[in-house]
Amino acid sequence: MTARNVAFSRTRLTELMVPSFANFGGKVHGGVILSLMDKVAYACASKHAGAYCVTVTVDGVEFLQPVEVGDLLHLDATVHYVGNTSLVVGIKVTTENIKTNEVKHTNNSFFTMVAKDDSGTPVSVPELELSTHHEMRNFVTAIRRSKIRKEAQVKLQRDYDAFIPKEDFALLNEHRCAVTFEKNE
Repeated sequence: MTARNVAFSRTRLTELMVPSFANFGGKVHGGVILSLMDKVAYACASKHAGAYCVTVTVDGVEFLQPVEVGDLLHLDATVHYVGNTSLVVGIKVTTENIKTNEVKHTNNSFFTMVAKDDSGTPVSVPELELSTHHEMRNFVTAIRRSKIRKEAQVKLQRDYDAFIPKEDFALLNEHRCAVTFEKNE
């Protein structure tokens, strides 16, 4: 299988934000943006893999600025990392005001995708050719992000398994919650 460079699968999706995309506050609903991000991640990953790809995880979705109805939403996707059957696609989302040409960065996110054959079995993907320091940095950062996510999952599971209500009641004192059951349980 021949390695493919980052440019091979680079994908840009541009969508006009129409009134039907608005939430109750009049801004574009985050779910609409997430759906478009999933679409561009699929297109980018599938092009690199040469196979159908499914979303496994989504990291780093933080909406930095609202998206306005009437804006153009640009989603730029590139493959940052490949494993044996998985790919990490980095997505940069920006908006462009058609009247003023003002461009705002709204968020970055990372989608981990897995390539599958027609029967749903994971398949190998081509290696990623890194031709710049920036591409190498993205690849290494994806490795580190995965390691951090796995370590956090293990720690959270340990904390969950070690939960002892009597010892943890004090943690609730400075937070906005009301305990309505007997504390001796």
